[in-house]
Amino acid sequence: MDNDVKFMRLALEQAREALRRDEVPIGCVLTYDGRVVGRGYNLTEKFQDVTAHAEMQAITAACRTFGGKYLQGCTLYVTVEPCVMCAGAIGWAQVSRVVYGAADERRGFSRLAPHALHPRCQVSSGVLEEECATLMKEFFNRKRG
Repeated sequence: MDNDVKFMRLALEQAREALRRDEVPIGCVLTYDGRVVGRGYNLTEKFQDVTAHAEMQAITAACRTFGGKYLQGCTLYVTVEPCVMCAGAIGWAQVSRVVYGAADERRGFSRLAPHALHPRCQVSSGVLEEECATLMKEFFNRKRG
């Protein structure tokens, strides 16, 4: 659990970078054997691309690190529960474990596509949940305010 908190804090740093750039504040890091091999944050506004989610950025970076498309043995830490698109990519990349902070009741994969991840992928949720959720709430309150 200590590593989960440590790496979720790094994902939160990525989310704060997204916030600084006026992007939806979701951040992600991918780890392998205790070290970060990929990181990312939402870039959908910058690229005007709905697929530029934090998880997609981190998966791409990790695949470059390894020189291949499979991320077996990796753990993905993301501040908000992955959407269906990201869960599909996580599944295709064969990520071994997903850890997320805040649940996404409306668009999260666990409700919409609970079998999208690789069958052997383990999932943990609620790590630094309040901090992750607060970042999102504050962002959207400012946008709507």
